[in-house]
Amino acid sequence: MNSFFIKATAAMTIAVSTTAMATEKKDFNYVVDRFADIEVLRYQVPGFEELPLQQKKLIYYLTEAALSGRDILWDQNNKYNLQLRSLLENIYKNYSGDKSNADFKAFEKYLKQVEFGNGVHHHYSMDKFTPEFSRSFFDSQVAALPTEKKPADIEILSKIVFDPGFMAKKVNQAEGEDLILTSANNLYEGVTQAEVEAYYASRKDTTDTTPVMHGLNTRVVKDSNGKIVEQTYKIGGVYSPAIEKIVANLTKAAEFAENQTQKDVINSLIKFYTTGDLKDFDEYSILWTGDTNSRVDFINGFIESYDDPLGMTGAWESIVNFKNLDASHRTEVISSNADWFEAHSPVDPRFRKDEVKGVTAKVINAAILAGDSYPATPIGINLPNSNWIRATHGSKSVTIENITQAYDEASHGNGFNEEFVNDPAMREMMDKYLFITDNLHTDLHECLGHASGKLLPGVDPDALKAHGSTLEETRADLFALYYLADPKLVELGLIDNPDAYKPQYYKYLLNGLMTQLMRIEPGKDVEEAHMRNRKLISEWVLEKGKANNIVSLDKIDGKTYVNIKDYEGLRNLFGELLAEIQRIKSEGDYDAGCKLVETYAVKVDPELHKEVLDRYSTLTIAPYRGFVNPVYTPVTDSNGNITDITVTYTEDYLPQMFRYSSDYSTLTAK
Repeated sequence: MNSFFIKATAAMTIAVSTTAMATEKKDFNYVVDRFADIEVLRYQVPGFEELPLQQKKLIYYLTEAALSGRDILWDQNNKYNLQLRSLLENIYKNYSGDKSNADFKAFEKYLKQVEFGNGVHHHYSMDKFTPEFSRSFFDSQVAALPTEKKPADIEILSKIVFDPGFMAKKVNQAEGEDLILTSANNLYEGVTQAEVEAYYASRKDTTDTTPVMHGLNTRVVKDSNGKIVEQTYKIGGVYSPAIEKIVANLTKAAEFAENQTQKDVINSLIKFYTTGDLKDFDEYSILWTGDTNSRVDFINGFIESYDDPLGMTGAWESIVNFKNLDASHRTEVISSNADWFEAHSPVDPRFRKDEVKGVTAKVINAAILAGDSYPATPIGINLPNSNWIRATHGSKSVTIENITQAYDEASHGNGFNEEFVNDPAMREMMDKYLFITDNLHTDLHECLGHASGKLLPGVDPDALKAHGSTLEETRADLFALYYLADPKLVELGLIDNPDAYKPQYYKYLLNGLMTQLMRIEPGKDVEEAHMRNRKLISEWVLEKGKANNIVSLDKIDGKTYVNIKDYEGLRNLFGELLAEIQRIKSEGDYDAGCKLVETYAVKVDPELHKEVLDRYSTLTIAPYRGFVNPVYTPVTDSNGNITDITVTYTEDYLPQMFRYSSDYSTLTAK
């Protein structure tokens, strides 16, 4: 399955701009908490207060539907996560000792990490968190719990916490290993990678021009007779209690739909949750794609497949949002010119679309983040993921600007540019243009990059297997990078300086070659799909660029810096690689795709890695960022009728996590 999310990364944290926020936002307290390698922020929802009451009610019930699915993702990530969450939260709440105690402080840090990762594994590296508190402290706190709070599986939970080799990695992408047996997520049970691949190969009809996305909403296991079967996520099936709550709130939301089309979208999603039939999901996706007139929008369901080592099963997630009317002009201009961009793409004409159908794009304000989009969240979305639906019915793309604004505002004065950019003129250009070009990069990546190109007849959409997500994100990033430097953007009025793309090029290579390594432990490979994507592009153009005097890494006073000598030449390299990635995608050339990933995207130079870590240690920048949500509260009259929905931004990190565990615990006892 292709994945079309750009997860928020450290690349966003370094986009420091003085033009990003309105003056009234300057006093907003963005930073909520800081622990381990994570900083937690708040985001505002500008414009919510001015919405009509009907739209506020619609958003409220959609947010309730979003929060009701929280437990699904936790259980997908690992089958013991829900028990472990309950245990850790109970220990924390029951603790009556000295809170300055080193063991307690380490336990609190571990709890915050687990809450952020929606489980015991890091949300990006996929490695299991390492406890810094003692086993004796843990055992004593478990013993002190009331009897009804003590878990039955304490031995297995203790092993998960303290045995580093047990369920060590949520998703393993190491070439040559059985990716299912070595991944600790809860998407498969008792099956091998070869068995699952053979099972799905037998189910696919290569002549079907409208294939469903097999495995999207199922768990694959062996039954009592040793036969491979799929357990479906639906009402009456896997995760039924949570899905029933989601559907109940979707039903309420439908009462306040803005129009009949939007009501049909909501009802079609309810139908899919009821049947679990992927044909029903396709019908929902087509209706959702066609709903371009509603201001309020949402995603809710099993969507992105980064956390499946085979790239098939969707992690549960939801984002509720509404259109930013002023900022959407930018994306509307881009989407209205989709055919021009496709026709001028540097890829082989055989792999281009003759017509880019139904591409719509807008800038949104997120109202709630949930599931796999919380606390770490995307900054852009392009859906649906089905290749045939995209080709026939189009797609919808969004840039989540209140999230990018929060990143930008929280990044002022962090010292990154001074440490890693040795050219004062480039630092000045970055300060002036990075916010707009970051957003333009997201717009182009989501709206046009993922919507571009086509598969040749008969090519399996899953042909690139475990590398599919990395190569798809590489393709979309290259499309965006190539066109950021095109004079067409100036002609369309999207930027006012033909050189505005240069700081984006500089930052992209800096991140791909160096600074994203801050998130990798010494001795480890790069494994997350987006990090591999950026490394693949940057390492490939560095190799080609050094030979042609286009780009290099130079040592100055013992520090390594990116040196771009020929920006036009660099753009041509992006175009050359885009053409090859599109060929690989269009032809389903797994071997060529695998070779690119394994050659350029995985291995880390230990000397450069150490240098980056040492230089970062002098700064106060968290490698990862995420968010707490605003709180929506209905205001009622004496008859219980909702007269308003208020929004507040005062809830802190752990209190929000504990409230969610109390109020939205659908798969476990509170």
